[in-house]
Amino acid sequence: MSAVPTVRRNASRLPEISGNAKLSLCSLPFPLLLRLPKRLSDHELLQFCAANEPLRIERTAEGDLIVMTPAGGKTGNKEGYIFRELDLWVEREGKGIAFNSNTGFLLQDGAMRLPDAAWLSDEKWRALTGKEQEGFVPACPEFVVELRSPSDRASQVEERMEFWIEKGALLGWLIDPQRQLAMIYRPGCEPETLLKPELLDGEGLMHGFRLKMQRFWD
Repeated sequence: MSAVPTVRRNASRLPEISGNAKLSLCSLPFPLLLRLPKRLSDHELLQFCAANEPLRIERTAEGDLIVMTPAGGKTGNKEGYIFRELDLWVEREGKGIAFNSNTGFLLQDGAMRLPDAAWLSDEKWRALTGKEQEGFVPACPEFVVELRSPSDRASQVEERMEFWIEKGALLGWLIDPQRQLAMIYRPGCEPETLLKPELLDGEGLMHGFRLKMQRFWD
């Protein structure tokens, strides 16, 4: 695996690494952008992610890798709560598949992203081969939740939600404990901002899914 001996700031405000030195991630500042001389295949990327657990690694459409630290305790607990409630709803309703923050989704432009929680309909899931279901999921989830962590800029998570809607998500929830608000994203609409809501209710394919919000505001 190759990387660069120099670290510098790029336009996206991530430290950037590129070159032909042996890659060592442990002592570098996070999050960082790895610009490799050769784009990793999907299989190589899966191996790279496995070799660098528990770091969270995404790929841009250009082939650069974004490396992030795992979630802290409070954020991890809240992420777990979102997935638990989503998965319980799936089990109760018997429709779709729920995914936690460890699941990577491959988009048509070659990017690979890891939403904090996501849902895919049975129709889309069953259209995938067994091999595709085992690796990064080659589909855009129809429902996505992103949770802002203390280290995230508000603009970062808003851009992530816009990204998911642009790629085909039908509904997105951005939960921001720092600003004590939630933003609802829908295709073709401006985001709807709710100040410290007690509940978030699903709509469309997610009709019936309800998330109690009190633990995000404590």
